[in-house]
Amino acid sequence: MNRFRRYAALVTAALLLGVTACDSGGEAEDDAGITIVLFGDAEEIAGYRSMIDAFGDAHPDVPVTLSPVATQDELMARLTTSFAGGQPPDVFLLNYRRYGQFAAQQAIEPVQSYLDRSSVLKESDFSPRALDAFRFDGEKLTCLPQNMSSLVVYYNADLFAKAGVPLPKAGWTWDDFLAAARALTGDGKYGLGVEPSVPRLAPFVWSNGGELVDDPNRPTALTLTGNPPTRRAVDWFLDLQLKHHVVPPDAEEQSESSEDRFLRGTLGMYLNSRVAVPTLRTIEGFTWDAAPLPVAPGGVPASILHSDAYCMSAGLPNHDRAWRFIEFAMGAQGQQILAGSGRTVPSRLDVANSPVFLDPQEPPRSSQVYLDAEPHLRATPRTGTWSRVEREADALLEEVFYGRVGREEGLRNLEEKIRPLFTLPVGAGG
Repeated sequence: MNRFRRYAALVTAALLLGVTACDSGGEAEDDAGITIVLFGDAEEIAGYRSMIDAFGDAHPDVPVTLSPVATQDELMARLTTSFAGGQPPDVFLLNYRRYGQFAAQQAIEPVQSYLDRSSVLKESDFSPRALDAFRFDGEKLTCLPQNMSSLVVYYNADLFAKAGVPLPKAGWTWDDFLAAARALTGDGKYGLGVEPSVPRLAPFVWSNGGELVDDPNRPTALTLTGNPPTRRAVDWFLDLQLKHHVVPPDAEEQSESSEDRFLRGTLGMYLNSRVAVPTLRTIEGFTWDAAPLPVAPGGVPASILHSDAYCMSAGLPNHDRAWRFIEFAMGAQGQQILAGSGRTVPSRLDVANSPVFLDPQEPPRSSQVYLDAEPHLRATPRTGTWSRVEREADALLEEVFYGRVGREEGLRNLEEKIRPLFTLPVGAGG
């Protein structure tokens, strides 16, 4: 237990999450096997189980215990308590927007040296944008990303045809996007479903030449109001709800989510990452597909990276078994199995460009859109407190988006209340 004392500061983060080190969820070490902690829905977990079964066939000497949780918040609570209790999992899967607090605590065993020595994997196998998101110190790779999704526009092609609106295509503009949303709104239907959050706002800011923060590498503040290109993008995003009313209002979104509305055929467009695909594949009543995000007037194509990576817990006596699993999971066979679930865009480029992922018989027919977005993907900051910055900023942005507070007052309060979170001590990232 002594080798984990350096993680004691994580107890503070556990208390912020409302859990303690004595709660259930600690992962006991196993002399023979490894434990893997990750989150996902039923379809995704089924894909991981299939991949682990295949790993077991190839490596029968390494038993694997899969310990899934249902949400990202549950994952963060599980990891925080297991590190604080001195019993972290051998491997865990974590989004780049959330791994910073663990990397800052040196709770993660960097994978760079393992990858450099590997005869199975090499850096050039994977998306450069996804890799860069997991270089916490700017150089060495901390975790190995298993996917590289982007934010896209899922659209109901039948509603587009009925309204006489051209289908979305690469290079379409904000004006095209808004015109489609307005034409698709009415008779109990809405043109667009979008979550009012920093990850949804970010690509529009970047497309317009703006920035979310004062310094992307060492941020100290959000810059939603003081930077003119950023402010124009923020206002355009807010106007979708407050001025044009193409997004379901607060009460209607509370009673039925945008995803459920899209599934029911009463929403023209829905913004999400590849995570939505397994659920959208249950649609039988209409034709749907995916398109890239629109581009700002005079701006550039932009989207936000959605990526999770396999990380190894630091301080364990032996990382060989954990790395053997990651090598398999990130090899062609492991990536093909998960791609078959529909949930992930493989970070391994040969698999992403293969029929396993691009099969036009499996919707969305235009899966190439995720690969075309790869050169335009950007990541949010990866600081030790970014996950808390994002969570609290999202709650305040939602207040403005739905008109619960005035626009100017709400944006000013958002920037002022979030600023102190950038300088919180490491371990208080939540």
